Amino acid sequence: MYGFLIAVGVLLLLSIIWMVYRIQTLVSVVKGSDKKVASGSNKVNAIMFLLFLIGGGGLMFWYSIKEFDNYNPPLASEHGAVTDQLFWITMAVTGFIFIVTHILLFWFPYKYRYQENKQAAFYPDNNKLEVIWTVVPAIVLALLVIGGWRAWSDITKPAPENAHIVELMGYQFAWEVRYPGVDNVLGANDFRLTTASNVSGVDFTDKNALDDFSSPVVVIPKGEPVLFRIRARDVLHSVFAPHMRLKMDAVPGMPTKFWFVANKTTEEMRAELNDPEFEFEIACTEICGRGHFSMKRVINVVEPAEYRKWLAEQRPYIVINPALVENLPADVKELADITISEYK
Repeated sequence: MYGFLIAVGVLLLLSIIWMVYRIQTLVSVVKGSDKKVASGSNKVNAIMFLLFLIGGGGLMFWYSIKEFDNYNPPLASEHGAVTDQLFWITMAVTGFIFIVTHILLFWFPYKYRYQENKQAAFYPDNNKLEVIWTVVPAIVLALLVIGGWRAWSDITKPAPENAHIVELMGYQFAWEVRYPGVDNVLGANDFRLTTASNVSGVDFTDKNALDDFSSPVVVIPKGEPVLFRIRARDVLHSVFAPHMRLKMDAVPGMPTKFWFVANKTTEEMRAELNDPEFEFEIACTEICGRGHFSMKRVINVVEPAEYRKWLAEQRPYIVINPALVENLPADVKELADITISEYK
């Protein structure tokens, strides 16, 4: 440890000495010294800028092509085509500007390196140029923002009336998945009702909650609208399903939503990728704590008929754990008992 600190101290001392030398050189220039300031390193540094441009640019293109399949997974939702189009238009515009500006950034130090026979030109301003590089980006960015706003409005507007509802609640460190049962109406919830046996804080005094159930896997039908109702129990989380082009934050105290239509089943995607173990998934894209890495839920996309069969086989919370409704008001308790008896 002491050796490391000594080495750092020596490096800092050498840096200070070098800086003092450079400052003395600049002072001599200001005083009008005729000493030649430019050295061979001036040209070497200029050439290194070009080498960095070529090497860095080559690595950027190589890596982008090599990892293309990882950052552009196959599309499995209808709205995803619009999202992808917006993404690639934005990439084309910003990528072109990025490449041009960085070529100029590294070329100019070489082209305009110090040479004794050259003199800098005085170019104070150009009003026409100022207007062009202000107005053109403003128009382009406005068009990109409007396109994004329209796509965003599409997926956050009220879902179709026949949409299947799924509630995703994020908490440290998992997702709780709740379905509304055959009535397709989720019961109310209250965080104050949260217990070890009632993870979602479902309020069973609401009659709509009596057929609600949970599932370890998010099962949704292909070709039919699905509404994700999203909330968080503790800290900020984020629902991310890359193949569905779905991303929405889960915010404590502020429910959010996202509706979409899946257009490929899990089996179809497995066949397309030739990967029998492929699974759609939901991950959390907010750093929500030490167990962030474990926040994963599998999405199983099935045909509508298979989905309805699966839905009919599910058992509500109160059937699995009748103790949840022991202390309900008499009228609701009677309905709960009827619901429980139907599953026996």
